Amino acid sequence: MAKGRSKELITLRDEKLLRRYYYWTEIQRLRFDDALKILSRDEFFISEERIMAIIRKNCRKLTDIVVQPVPKVRKPRITPAQLCLFTGE
Repeated sequence: MAKGRSKELITLRDEKLLRRYYYWTEIQRLRFDDALKILSRDEFFISEERIMAIIRKNCRKLTDIVVQPVPKVRKPRITPAQLCLFTGE
């Protein structure tokens, strides 16, 4: 038997996580951040960032439901010199 985590069990966990995310967001109509908190703290005990990574990676593997991951939000990088333009200094 190989050492480490079982790939089969990880695949089953990821599928279950996708189905639970779909349940909380589409059937129960929770906001995605509330659904992530429930999945992270009450059901799977892994971080919210890891849950989103799993959802993004596996969202197209399920054919019977359509899972829409939340797009990544890109934040602009503002330098102190650019910030001074807004404060009037």
